[in-house]
Amino acid sequence: MQKSIIFLVALFAFTTTASAQKFFTRDGKVKFDATAPTSPEKIDGLSNSVTAVLDASNGNFQWAVLVKGFQFEKSLMQEHFNENYMESGKYPKATFVGKITNLSEVNLAKDGTYNAIVAGQMTMHGVTKDITANGALTVIGGNIKVNAGFNLSLADFNIDIPSLVSDKIAKEAKILVDALLVPKQ
Repeated sequence: MQKSIIFLVALFAFTTTASAQKFFTRDGKVKFDATAPTSPEKIDGLSNSVTAVLDASNGNFQWAVLVKGFQFEKSLMQEHFNENYMESGKYPKATFVGKITNLSEVNLAKDGTYNAIVAGQMTMHGVTKDITANGALTVIGGNIKVNAGFNLSLADFNIDIPSLVSDKIAKEAKILVDALLVPKQ
């Protein structure tokens, strides 16, 4: 009987540790800003429904965002973004699959803020490109806060900007990622 109880306690501890290796969110944020210096108005959008998963055991990191989920200050700008630039009917989501490359310098089991380097592949508008981004991982009470920023060239992802508006839209979009990942149950 005692061996059975010890076995069950050990099994529970192992299961809890193994499941705590993955962290997850469905309400992360991605903001992009493609405002050119000469633009009279801001060209930016925000999505509050980013799905992200981090496997703490190996540093694998994935996220996905529905392109139509980006909200804009002006509805016409949102319409142009979806129909003319991102073609969200044809390419409904953007994804990133990568890894924390300096995982040995990050202690995801201990509260604190750690510099992280993430490298992987971004797929957007039907094009996949290698990217590397610097960010911060803040461990707080068993949760992981992710903050990162990087630039993406629109031309690299075959996003054409008509010459009529090329002075308003930047050639590179600034991307900001903000998410709180919790242990996956």
